[in-house]
Amino acid sequence: MRFLRFGSARVRGAFGVAVAAYAFVGVLSVTGHAGQARPVTAGVYSAAQATRGQALYKDQCLPCHGENLEGVVGPALSGNDFLTNWGGASVGQLVQKIQSTMPQQAPGTLTQAQSIDLTAFVLQSGKFPAGADLTAATMDAANFPGAAAAPAAAAAGSVQFPVVQNLAQLMRAVTFPNANIIFNTQVKDPGEDKGKPPVPFDYVQWGQVAYHGWQQVDQAAMTLQETSPMFLLPGRKCQNGRPVPSNKADFQKYTQELIDFAKEVQKVALTRNVEAVSGLSEKLNEVCANCHKVYRDVQPAGAPQSSSAEGGILSDRCKQ
Repeated sequence: MRFLRFGSARVRGAFGVAVAAYAFVGVLSVTGHAGQARPVTAGVYSAAQATRGQALYKDQCLPCHGENLEGVVGPALSGNDFLTNWGGASVGQLVQKIQSTMPQQAPGTLTQAQSIDLTAFVLQSGKFPAGADLTAATMDAANFPGAAAAPAAAAAGSVQFPVVQNLAQLMRAVTFPNANIIFNTQVKDPGEDKGKPPVPFDYVQWGQVAYHGWQQVDQAAMTLQETSPMFLLPGRKCQNGRPVPSNKADFQKYTQELIDFAKEVQKVALTRNVEAVSGLSEKLNEVCANCHKVYRDVQPAGAPQSSSAEGGILSDRCKQ
């Protein structure tokens, strides 16, 4: 595992995160050769694989995902909810997620062959046709249908969501801690995190270990994707009372870069490879710093240089 060595500016960029929705682009074709993209409607698994997967599903997955894959404790593996979550993703990504994170009580104990069979059963349950065997060589080229467009968020007369926090408060509450979960893979392997309850009991510390290890990394990546667009919500102010520069192309670009980075982390985290995830920390540092040096680490004209970091976060000045 490699460690980043930050100078003072880099420490601010890495651990003072205040910058600035899971969709994959599937290239579809009707060819069936390894390496060439094709949709799951083209028959990317065999009936024999699905039969083996069904037996394995009943043994390992049914209590959490339901008899009809409708979702109980775990998410649905069929129907609109499943296709919304996996629209545009590759079948290989589903295989990887099953192999790395399932079953919940013993993650990482399924082989790739078992994970492929389970995926074949999921495809069969979703009424996708059978064809040739699904293999490690073909699974990444098979794609789920693209996600349906989300309904309009703010139709006339719909509920309006108020802006409560300024930009610095939002980032300190959400962006900063979740980014640090990703940075922390440099110094701690999530796979070795056992999530021990605090003694004596403490609600805050308990909340940090209740969902621990790789699950925490997954959640951090998804949280950064879903909350970063909130930087641009109309009406949000900077800490200094000025409007967030959400109308500026570069600020929008910096926000999108954070979202894109979080998508990449979510995908790489499925491999459960700590070196691969920690290696992305340098990129996160750059994404943060690109925005910081324009909109945060600046001094208003005539103002004295501040050295206050407040836990690594300088005052959010949002220069206009």
